[in-house]
Amino acid sequence: MPTFLRTSPPRPAPGSALHRLVSRTAAGAALALVGALTLAASPVAAQPTRAAATTDLLARYHHQNLTWKSCLLGPDDATGKELQQAGAQCADVTVPLNYDDPGGRTITVAISRIGATDRHHRVGALLLNGGGPGGQTIGDPPWIRTSMRQVGERYDVVGVDPRFVGRSTPLDCHWPTGSSIRGSGNDRAGFDRATAFAEDLARRCRTYEGDVLPYVTTRNTARDMDVIRAALGERRISYLGYSYGSYLGQVYATMFPGRTDRVVLDGVLSPDRYNPRLLRGTEPANRHALEGWATWAAGRHTTYGLGRTRGAVLAAVDRIQAAAGRTPLPIGDHRVDEQVLPVVVLSGLSQDNDTAYADFAQAVRDLRRAADGHTVTPTPWLAATLDFMLTGADSSYGSVQSAILCGDAAAPRDPETYWRDVQRARAQDPLFGPVTNSIGPCAFWDPPRERPTTIRGDLTALLVNATGDPRTTYEGARTVRRMWPSSRLVTLRGADQHAVYGVFGSTCADTTVNTYLATGQLPPTDVACERSSG
Repeated sequence: MPTFLRTSPPRPAPGSALHRLVSRTAAGAALALVGALTLAASPVAAQPTRAAATTDLLARYHHQNLTWKSCLLGPDDATGKELQQAGAQCADVTVPLNYDDPGGRTITVAISRIGATDRHHRVGALLLNGGGPGGQTIGDPPWIRTSMRQVGERYDVVGVDPRFVGRSTPLDCHWPTGSSIRGSGNDRAGFDRATAFAEDLARRCRTYEGDVLPYVTTRNTARDMDVIRAALGERRISYLGYSYGSYLGQVYATMFPGRTDRVVLDGVLSPDRYNPRLLRGTEPANRHALEGWATWAAGRHTTYGLGRTRGAVLAAVDRIQAAAGRTPLPIGDHRVDEQVLPVVVLSGLSQDNDTAYADFAQAVRDLRRAADGHTVTPTPWLAATLDFMLTGADSSYGSVQSAILCGDAAAPRDPETYWRDVQRARAQDPLFGPVTNSIGPCAFWDPPRERPTTIRGDLTALLVNATGDPRTTYEGARTVRRMWPSSRLVTLRGADQHAVYGVFGSTCADTTVNTYLATGQLPPTDVACERSSG
């Protein structure tokens, strides 16, 4: 499912059989979740002679014969079972590690495909990206095909694990965590610990994966997409990208003009805000989402015991943060301090539905009990979130996510820059500000190999966003809508929701997307969907 700077483990989304992350894209997602991108022709477009030569050298990749096989890797492969039940097949696409040296080292990109059943009315291939960056998408075709309803019969729905993700050639920096996102603590000593943590993560990546880090970028992922397009025998591809996947779609459409058909971007990142510090500026949206959850929890005080009013619930969260700042809270086998606690809170705020709210309420109840001195065995969502953050089980996820963000755009290198930003943000929001402005491994990364992409000036595309999205905030979608006059924007009003199509359950939004995928015609005007419309 869609992910954005994930800081917690995958969980099924309402109405989908997917056992992957749609929900909690945490802090990072935003966590990263992002410097600004500006549009100039890509290096390939800017140098036609070199472009033609490069295309010739890529011919063996474009014309490779794909070997389709079962997606099932073994008896415990839940994703493979879902793909098999949906009639999907899988293949590995060979691509160059370095597109400037296509005759050199190669890597593989894993893809899955549910073929069109209505061949007479077939539109073509629909490539998917669920975000992250670094999220797996190979398992997404079944639930996307279901969300597409009858129009899904006219598409080959193709899931892609981008380079170094999931079933593709792996990358792992041997981190002790699945996410680089941490709070900056309550004082300078806490910030210095966060700085040392980030520097260690960067050092580990240089040590274990330094030879490939320069090639772990969005631009290379876009180049891989075009190899996949050609290997599938398609002149053009349609595309559905969530969260970070919305930015990848912008980059692909810029680098390869004329090779897109129908494009849907859901949870839209504005290119002028894409850089390693993606979460900066999301404090108000996350605060709004927290308040919405607190109102929900207050109405269920008899179940969760967190307070009978929104204010009382928010005060309980503040007390937990203060307690974690004094002494780390013992939760099962883990210890939750003032740098981890706010990231847990962020992780609980991206899906606006009863199931996600209940998971988070149970987690806050566990944390409050620990703050009161009780022995706590964490409920499943909190246990999985802490395992993700405080063990190396998902090291590869965090490693790839940071490698992409750091490889795409440079971050400030002076820790004092982050310290000043943290202090300013703390004054506005003591809970979220020290997380969204904190230092990360990109401060200690080598400079990017390529300049950021300058995104094209217009594209016929359908944009989708909720007004309260705490990861890819609504203003980002409005910015891209203004940048692309030929596009249309579907707005889900009144929901603090990250990812809408096929995820939230809005009949209005889902029908608008499916109509576009069926006809290729955008709505005549922007579309507003009320939360209650589905």
